[in-house]
Amino acid sequence: MVFLETNKNGNREINPIESWKYGIKTPTIDIEFTNLTYTVSTGKKSEKDILKNISGQFKSNELTAVMGPSGSGKSTLLNILTGFQNDGVSGIVTINGQPRDMRTFRKMSCYVMQDDLFQPKMTVLEAMHFAADLKLGFHVPKSSKQILIIDILKTLRLLHAQNTMTEKLSGGEGKRLSIALELVSNPPVIILDEPTTGLDELSSTQCIDLLRKIALTGKTVVCSIHTPSAKIFSKFHNIYIVASGQCVYRGPSNKLVPFLSTVGIDCPKTYNPADFVIDVSCGEYGHDFVKKMMSTVNTKFPITPIQRTMSYDIEKSYQKNTKVQWHIQFCVLSKRMMIQTIRDWNFVLFKLIMYLLSGLLLGCLYFNLGGDGSKTISIFLFCLACSVFFGYIPMIPIILSHPHQLQLVEREHFNRWYDISPFFWASNLSTIPVAMSAATIIIITAYSLSGLPLEYYRFAMFSSSCILTMFISEGIGFVLGTLFSVVCAFLFLILQNQKCILILGFGDITPLPIYRSCLMYISHLRYGFEAMVISIFGYDREGLSCPDEYCHYKMPIDILKIGHMESRDFWINLKMLFAFFIAIRMLLYYLLQRRIHNRINPSNNKTKKKTIFRLGNFE
Repeated sequence: MVFLETNKNGNREINPIESWKYGIKTPTIDIEFTNLTYTVSTGKKSEKDILKNISGQFKSNELTAVMGPSGSGKSTLLNILTGFQNDGVSGIVTINGQPRDMRTFRKMSCYVMQDDLFQPKMTVLEAMHFAADLKLGFHVPKSSKQILIIDILKTLRLLHAQNTMTEKLSGGEGKRLSIALELVSNPPVIILDEPTTGLDELSSTQCIDLLRKIALTGKTVVCSIHTPSAKIFSKFHNIYIVASGQCVYRGPSNKLVPFLSTVGIDCPKTYNPADFVIDVSCGEYGHDFVKKMMSTVNTKFPITPIQRTMSYDIEKSYQKNTKVQWHIQFCVLSKRMMIQTIRDWNFVLFKLIMYLLSGLLLGCLYFNLGGDGSKTISIFLFCLACSVFFGYIPMIPIILSHPHQLQLVEREHFNRWYDISPFFWASNLSTIPVAMSAATIIIITAYSLSGLPLEYYRFAMFSSSCILTMFISEGIGFVLGTLFSVVCAFLFLILQNQKCILILGFGDITPLPIYRSCLMYISHLRYGFEAMVISIFGYDREGLSCPDEYCHYKMPIDILKIGHMESRDFWINLKMLFAFFIAIRMLLYYLLQRRIHNRINPSNNKTKKKTIFRLGNFE
């Protein structure tokens, strides 16, 4: 295997990327696909073939470009080869001549998609360090990771931007960072979907030069690209051209023009071969030439079966050294999320101020009414306001941010950064500090200003009811953000709000219909509200002071009778809230697992395999 390149002076120099192996032997992988077909349903029991029995090879030590007109199936081919798309696919994909095991292949490959998505509130250097910790664990020394990261950033010309926030990177820097994050684990196979999209000519050339260097270290590098310049086109070792779902050329870039001549069409000397072949593939010069290319490519460039055998020891050593334990993933993810939360100080400060103002507003509206027997109904409404606030306000920011976060999770999980379980636990636990701080502010402010009894156990019961209601609300927000888009989640939230208000049934002295009673007690707001009211008026509280001649609800037991709560127990309501909390989190884990599993392995939807629910590593 040769890792030398010729510089501008004609001298041979060592490829610096070869030094990124940090002691881990990387297997060499060749990909071959035969009679690959991809079919989609177009409705009314009709189907459409996107790919039609195409075959080809992508070899190690080579940079291969997948080209073709828009809609020809370039991205679809890459999605199938990476395993991102399995549903509706037929054909054979082999690795080094052996049938592909998708689980093993995904551990040794990475997929850099067209859209650049990065974790917010992180610098380039920090993003690289977290990627190294998640991909390599702690068995690689920190000093070795630092050397590796600096070397990668230097080679990809990102060293000057190491302290720049990811959301402030330019288009070219973002593309290079996407590649750098995946190179940390030194994957044998790198597949990229249009890495030069949105870049100028200089940035595109530099990006392709980098990919060529990476390929020459023994890796298999494949990227789709749309009409590259002649300079960039010449840098590819091999070209694979798709037109209308079929292969019209596969071979070296310097043999494309002679190939076109054999089918009866000559590329003008002043014409970019990449632009010319795309025009021909689109049928601009007649569809007969396209058919000739399809029939000629198999005879001019026949596929020789790959006989290479992957070393079992190298394969197992690579997988063992790149497998990171559950607790390491959890710790790294928790640290990353906490840093992002702290740095998003504007949002944290806004949330704390909003909760403080809400507490002041509630306290002022019900100022010093907690011991007034003539205003007992107002305190009843105060509890209702608290239950509605904690039941809906906490889920709004989650609905706004969670769908975007899931896009990052899907991409990172697909590239084997971490499992679902550590992300789930880290995500849930990282929200606790800010949520508890905000809830404490509004509870203390509203409770004290309202003149409610300053008894430790009553305040503790009231606070626990509010906090559990809030955590249930956040869980519902995560569920809605997992199931729906932002707009649909808000519509569902409004519908749920109206439903819960209608079915609460407070103060209704007539027996409720059985259907309404059932609906009433599947709402967590009902249990939260009852727990708050009982904590204030229950447990043998003495009669309230009455400034008027007559106070109808002077005795706390009378206010409990309004809501039919005189026989209710606070602890049963609290247990029900806790049961809601556990059920929502379990549902969230299941939905999160199913969503990411189905996005990555959609073929399992038809086979209807059972999903195993367990709070461990998710494969």
